[in-house]
Amino acid sequence: MLKELSPHVATAFPFATTLSLEPLIAYWQARETDPNPGVALLARSIGEQVAAADWARGPILDHATIECNCDLVETLMLAVIPSASFQTAISGVIPPFQRYSFYHTPRFAEVLLNPQQNIKQPLNVDSRTMEVYMARMAYALILDKIYGVQLPITGSITFTVPDYNIGLYRHYSVDFDSTFLDVRVIGERPALTSAQLDTLTHNLHRTDLWQELLPPSSFELVGFNILNLADVTEQEILSELKYDLLERDVLQASDRLEQIQEKLRVLFGRPFLQLGIAAYDEKKKAFVDFGRKINHSFLTKQLAHQEAGSGFRQIYSQLWQDRQPLVLEDVEQADIPEDLRQQILGIGIRSAILALLPYGDDTVGLLELGSPNVNDLDEFCLEKVNQFVPLFAVAVKRNAEEIQTRVQAIIKEKFTAIHPTMEWRFTDAALNLLAKVEEGNKNAEIEPIVFHDVYPLHGSSDIRSSSTARNDAIQGDLIEHLTLANKVLKKASEFQALPILDELKFYVSKHLRRLRQGILTGDEVSIFESLKTEVEPLFDYLSQNTPDLRPVIANYWSNMDPDLGILYKRRKEFEQSVTLLNDTVSDYLDEEEEKAQEMFPHYFQRLKTDGVEHNIYVGASLVENKPFDLVFLKNLRLWQLLVMIEITRRTAELRDKLPVSLETTQLILIHGQPLNIRFRLDERQFDVDGAYNIRYEIIKKRIDKATVLGTGERLTQPGYIALVYAQQREADEYLEYLDYLQDRGLLESEVEELELEELQGVKGLLALRVKVKL
Repeated sequence: MLKELSPHVATAFPFATTLSLEPLIAYWQARETDPNPGVALLARSIGEQVAAADWARGPILDHATIECNCDLVETLMLAVIPSASFQTAISGVIPPFQRYSFYHTPRFAEVLLNPQQNIKQPLNVDSRTMEVYMARMAYALILDKIYGVQLPITGSITFTVPDYNIGLYRHYSVDFDSTFLDVRVIGERPALTSAQLDTLTHNLHRTDLWQELLPPSSFELVGFNILNLADVTEQEILSELKYDLLERDVLQASDRLEQIQEKLRVLFGRPFLQLGIAAYDEKKKAFVDFGRKINHSFLTKQLAHQEAGSGFRQIYSQLWQDRQPLVLEDVEQADIPEDLRQQILGIGIRSAILALLPYGDDTVGLLELGSPNVNDLDEFCLEKVNQFVPLFAVAVKRNAEEIQTRVQAIIKEKFTAIHPTMEWRFTDAALNLLAKVEEGNKNAEIEPIVFHDVYPLHGSSDIRSSSTARNDAIQGDLIEHLTLANKVLKKASEFQALPILDELKFYVSKHLRRLRQGILTGDEVSIFESLKTEVEPLFDYLSQNTPDLRPVIANYWSNMDPDLGILYKRRKEFEQSVTLLNDTVSDYLDEEEEKAQEMFPHYFQRLKTDGVEHNIYVGASLVENKPFDLVFLKNLRLWQLLVMIEITRRTAELRDKLPVSLETTQLILIHGQPLNIRFRLDERQFDVDGAYNIRYEIIKKRIDKATVLGTGERLTQPGYIALVYAQQREADEYLEYLDYLQDRGLLESEVEELELEELQGVKGLLALRVKVKL
């Protein structure tokens, strides 16, 4: 049973709709007097056929009417779809507000119709959106034909339609042609003032307003619409790729790369196309992968373990030299090295295109396209490839720059001497240098970077007797190492009478006797080299030729560190202890330093050796457009004391948990006078500037060995904080801080005031020493 066409389709816009050929018939009647004799003759012939077909007049309510009179319909439709383009055009005729096409080209049916001749639902447009779009066209037609007002042409709509032949989709631009659609008023025509008409024309998207002023029930749409489709897949995909590849981190996300790969599959009509991208590292002279653990290249990853002369490297060298895309239409028949052929076939690729990604005069990467089917990718594909290669080149370049920016940020944070507080000054100096160069001074040098009148704060958390503990660890390891070697040599003498065994036993015993008396500089290196070059090679020989010695030799090797090849027990425990102490101090210092920066920006430097020391400079010249007051200096001094108290507590709590029991001592150098600091370009670090200020650096380097006058006792002691100063007024300020901290219960009540023994080139120093409440 054939479906009837209802003149009143139930939608949110209830226009009365009637399928009719009368607008088309009227067109042919007007052509009967056409100046062109051929057109006029055809029109008169069509008029005679229409005169004999009563069904063609009035509304057509049944599909069967058209289907049974298809000859006349095809003749009439010559005005709609010319016969010359019938096989190539994507055009169809549909009743207003209907999804059924009663006349269409073969390509239209293939692209847009289901077996029932109904229009498929596009992937990108839902029913509601389509209905609103159709309503806007209807209202534009009403405004034009009934009220004589023409609306500006709005943008076209694009359908994304599945292509079941290849399992992908394609994009089509859709043009709705209403040439053969008339509008009739039902009842009295709605009256509109000029103001209302103006309101409508300026509110094209207010469908509620249009329905209110122009009720759909007042109009009937008579005739049919023509849908003309144009394949715009290539333009749409290239446009989408442009926006996709301009996004940040698009090449770092595997899901985004999958989306881009899917679009390229649509562009080429190849459902199994593979996309690969590799960046080119100019410093390494090699292709590299993107991301941390994301490999976006399916070919260059084969290079990782290839010899320099391998097929992969040969082909990339050729690609680099020719600067032209390489097309492999059939990998099995291609003129490429055999090992390359087998490796490409091994990853399932049967045809491929490789194209360098140029950016200006540089090459920033490589684009790879591969398919499991022969001839899927050929020379004809290069035109498309050349259109999107620049897009990928920009994306790769931008990605590389973003990575470099992140790397620079890490370097700036962890390695460079340019502290964020001072960065503005370096920026100014660089801008000034650029200005000089642009003015023609090509030999211009960057200006000196000096900060005047800054106040220094220095503190150190030193590991007490770390040198002695390290030497004890080295001595203990060497004694045990030699003892194990001597045990093997003695056992070997029981089985073989070799003079070399006696000589080596003498050598080992001599070093053992001397080591038990103390270790000398160079012992560690010389003993280690002798064991490696003379003793251990003999063990290999003995193990192979004397099976009874294998257990004792195996015991020797089991005590060696697998990475270093030496006995590394006590030294390892010592290094672990030092590292744990230093990390505890550094992490806490860094955490508190972030808070201190919020109080007032300042330069901060932290150094790790056998302990942790820190330097702070604060002053008006360090910051840009921010007032400085001495209250900020006092605040930092009190902050430093609080930090050193907490460090003392944390390291004391840690002592019993360490593999080697180590203690720390805390020291603060008080310097009340401001000084100047200069950035040394050759050393890329800050240093004090001027002869007077250099004395501060000399003191800072020597006070860790300071002793109390008359007693020889080390100033710094575990559990205490020592504060070194030169002038009494400096001590008076800190005595106030200590009194406050004692009141808070952080320090013991007694404060020692001490004179220090003369240091090399420094005398007259004084100190305060106070015990921390643990």
